[in-house]
Amino acid sequence: MNVSSEQTERFKELLEEVNTEINLLKQQLKETKREQLNLMKKLEVERGKQTDIFSAISNSERLAMRQQITSMIQKIDRHLEGT
Repeated sequence: MNVSSEQTERFKELLEEVNTEINLLKQQLKETKREQLNLMKKLEVERGKQTDIFSAISNSERLAMRQQITSMIQKIDRHLEGT
């Protein structure tokens, strides 16, 4: 067997390995996309069950929380102005 045909055989072997690897990666990609779709569906279901913090508390509690936050912001501003 001459050098050229040995190289051709080696090339064919390597090409087959590459094709096999590509097919495996395509299959993994397909499975990953399927899994991602399932996870996105689960996420949407969970988001539907979720409520934000403000809808879970009463209006008076919301106003009190706003007052506390405003007060903290004012204290921080006074502290920063003092330095």
